[in-house]
Amino acid sequence: MAEVIIGVDLGGTRVRAARLDQQLNILAREETLTQDEEGLAATLERIKTLIRRMMPQDGAQVAGIGVSAPGPTNPVTGVVVAPPNLKGWHNVPLGDILHETFGVPVYVGNDANVAGLAEAIRGAGQGYRHLIFTTVSTGIGSGIIVDGRMLLGKVGLAAEAGHMIILAGDRVSTLEKEAAGPALARKARARIEKGEKSLIRDLVGGDLDELSGMIVGQAVQQGDPLALDIVREAGTIIGLGMVTLLHLFNPEILLFGGGVSQIGEPLFAPMREAIRQHAIDSSYWEDLRIEPVALGENVSIVGAAALVPTRGGVEDVTEVAAKLSRV
Repeated sequence: MAEVIIGVDLGGTRVRAARLDQQLNILAREETLTQDEEGLAATLERIKTLIRRMMPQDGAQVAGIGVSAPGPTNPVTGVVVAPPNLKGWHNVPLGDILHETFGVPVYVGNDANVAGLAEAIRGAGQGYRHLIFTTVSTGIGSGIIVDGRMLLGKVGLAAEAGHMIILAGDRVSTLEKEAAGPALARKARARIEKGEKSLIRDLVGGDLDELSGMIVGQAVQQGDPLALDIVREAGTIIGLGMVTLLHLFNPEILLFGGGVSQIGEPLFAPMREAIRQHAIDSSYWEDLRIEPVALGENVSIVGAAALVPTRGGVEDVTEVAAKLSRV
């Protein structure tokens, strides 16, 4: 009897669910708005309804359900702890709720962790046992694979590289607060308000309240010096963060996703330069691959589903990837 997997991506804006085969190919997919303002019970019911729609009608067995959820999330207990973009969610035992409803194994993982897991099993990181995935978008999240296994920590809260503490001038800050999309917008606005000239003012029609990381990225593509300078600084900051991760984990490959990463070389060139300049030895970066992610918007769904064959990220990703390719 064929087996399928149900993958669920729970986000602040959308809930997506898919039915996947054993090789983690998407067979069917649906989505709905999260509408968390309607309350926890209503959102849970929407998740259950989507899962019911993804259940197979041809007699296939469901091997399990995997859920990608915003952090902080405890994958050991399946509890969604306190996601900042889901109103009313605090210590929600999502894994137990879905297991009681559907009677199959359920695994819940942090969204950045499972994206890294997806890339390790089916994406640009396939075949690598030492991998760091970083998403640079509204925030900075990460998933780290160490010797073939997802880094989880004591209660699954490890690998929050975006919250690496740094000193910015005389302020204690984080990688995320200094280099994610909102940071680019904040820095651009501050400089424009001080009188610096920039295409950015035209791109937002003079309304700086409309300024975002995406707008800064658009200005970079048009060669705007102010935007280029801000992105160059962000690339350096991210690169310094990567140096710390290289020293701690000595990975084979760094993978990058998220909207800010799509700025491309203006961000990555200073990042690579920071790595070369500040790593304690060239052996950390000489054979290091730095690549974009391969799975695009499906990464969270595939990653959620990948929690099932890896039993929540515990199994060796290279062994699971090899097994899936033989099925």
